[in-house]
Amino acid sequence: MILIVAGVSGSGKTTVGERLGQRLGWPFADADGFHPAANVAKMHAGIPLTDADRMPWLGSITAWMDERIAAGESAVVSCSALRRSYRSLLLSGRPGAVMVFLRVGRDELRHRLATREGHFFEPELLDSQLATLEPPEPDEGVLSVPSEPDPAETVARVIKTLTSSGHTLGA
Repeated sequence: MILIVAGVSGSGKTTVGERLGQRLGWPFADADGFHPAANVAKMHAGIPLTDADRMPWLGSITAWMDERIAAGESAVVSCSALRRSYRSLLLSGRPGAVMVFLRVGRDELRHRLATREGHFFEPELLDSQLATLEPPEPDEGVLSVPSEPDPAETVARVIKTLTSSGHTLGA
C-alpha cells in the first residue's frame, strides 16, 4: 500500500505521515522534498505556485510511488493534493494507493503556520492554498480525517479510518 497523507500546509501531513511511517514500519517521503528549487524559491518569496509549477512536482511524486509499487513495498508520502485533478493524478492506475485528507479549520491553520519554524512555506500563502483547495468529494474515494492538535491522536484516527474502511496495513 502507498498511503498518501494530504492536506493544506499546516494540516500536519508531514508530522502525521512521519509518525504513520514509523508506526507501520514503512518508509516516509515528504512531498516538499520533490519540489524543484524554483518552486521552493517562489514559496519562500511568498509567491503562490501555479498549476504549471505543480505538474513536474506531482510527476516526481508519482514516479517515487511507482518505484515503491514496482518493488512491492509499502510506503507513506505526504502531499498537499489540493485539487481534484492532482488527487486523480496521484491515485489513477494505482489500486494500492490510498489517500487520507487531513481537515483543519482556517483559524487553527493560521495558528500552526504562525508558530512553525524553519519551513519555506510562508504563512501568508495560506489564503492562496485555501483558494486553490477543492475539498475531496465522496466519489473520489479519498478518506477524510480531522487533524487534531495532538499528532498522536490524528495518527490513531487515520489508522482507525483505514482499518474500518477495509484496508489492511500489513507490510
